[in-house]
Amino acid sequence: MAQIEGFRIRNFGALKDITLGRLSSHWGKNYRIPITPLTVVIGKNGAGKSTLFDAFGFLADCLKFGVEDACDLRGRGGIKGIRTQGERGAIEYNLSYREDMNARPLTYELSIDIDEFDRPFVLRERLRQRRKGQSFGQPFTFLMLEKGKGLAWKGEQDGKKINEEQGQFDFDSFMESMRKEKEESKEIEIVDLEDNRRLGIATLGALKQHPRISAFRKFIEGWHLSYFTPDAARDLPLAGPQQHLNSKGDNLGNVVQFMEREHGPKFRTILNKIAGKIPGIDKISTERMQNNRLLLKFNDKGFQDPFYVQQMSDGTLKLFAYLLLMEDPNPPPFLCIEEPENGLYHKLLESLAHEFREHATGRKGGSQIFITTHQPYLVNALSPEEVWILEKNADGFATIRRASDDPIVQGLVEEGLPLGGLWYSDYLDAR
Repeated sequence: MAQIEGFRIRNFGALKDITLGRLSSHWGKNYRIPITPLTVVIGKNGAGKSTLFDAFGFLADCLKFGVEDACDLRGRGGIKGIRTQGERGAIEYNLSYREDMNARPLTYELSIDIDEFDRPFVLRERLRQRRKGQSFGQPFTFLMLEKGKGLAWKGEQDGKKINEEQGQFDFDSFMESMRKEKEESKEIEIVDLEDNRRLGIATLGALKQHPRISAFRKFIEGWHLSYFTPDAARDLPLAGPQQHLNSKGDNLGNVVQFMEREHGPKFRTILNKIAGKIPGIDKISTERMQNNRLLLKFNDKGFQDPFYVQQMSDGTLKLFAYLLLMEDPNPPPFLCIEEPENGLYHKLLESLAHEFREHATGRKGGSQIFITTHQPYLVNALSPEEVWILEKNADGFATIRRASDDPIVQGLVEEGLPLGGLWYSDYLDAR
């Protein structure tokens, strides 16, 4: 299972410069341990949790639509609405991940800037990986682009060890030397993208001669960012099975149809399993309509007649959608959920947190899960290593730290005090 180990974001709204987890290059602060399979970010209103959630969505949108369209989606307000106020530097990402636990860490670096026409473009892209056993020094680069021009290394070759950190690196001179080297190597590809508002990994990742780039592209394409809204899930979509729940959840009926068709007996077992985890629900089943659509039926304890999905409460629908996501036979590699507690009874949150952890750490390889919350009841079920505290400093920018970085908090949790209770009592505030 692919897993993010760490990431750094700069100049993205209130996130002027934050780092979570362990980066495989020396760019940014390195934590002793990577971010966990279940990672939860807490903080007060306005601390930047939604901005951090959207930072992942923006990267995924950049891959799918290009950087200019991504800037205008989801009410972002264009590149000037995204970039940190008062900053003139590029928006920068550094993301470190492993394709599986035995693979070498891979690092993707991306810079998005504004051109002379006030339009966003891809200033810089790098994809690097360390050799087996290499724990320090320069990693090997196998994608190197500046404004859409540069180099890519084909096949399974390790690329080239390039030191760009000394301030004397000249890209044009390096490219000239590599053109000469290309004459002797079939593994070097000169890249000149037609559109510098598209990510290089989007274009090159579609080609079989770039397996590492292709794998990374598929990894991001597989992310699921949940903007689930119960009202959207109540709509009756057009007939036709769909394999995965979309971000809003308005294709819930299509997913049910797919699961019923492709995994019939197993899906009925899944529905029974989910029913046992939703308070008050005795049975969940499906009913086929004349137009071949499937309706979800919920049998409430104490009532003979079932309720249909359009009649269910927001909390029940949301809980059902989360549990269904985690029962996906081909789950997304990265699942991002903003404030799952909205609409849910507070006593359900600890059990939901256990469900998230069981899925993220399961032997069969579930999704890595990233959650933002402001609900102490959910945090009560978490360990200090799983929780990151997002705060705003005096200049209005976000800072972030791991709860386990505070030895006092770590000690109190080891003595049996719940982490959510410590947060509610202000023990997690910066000192």
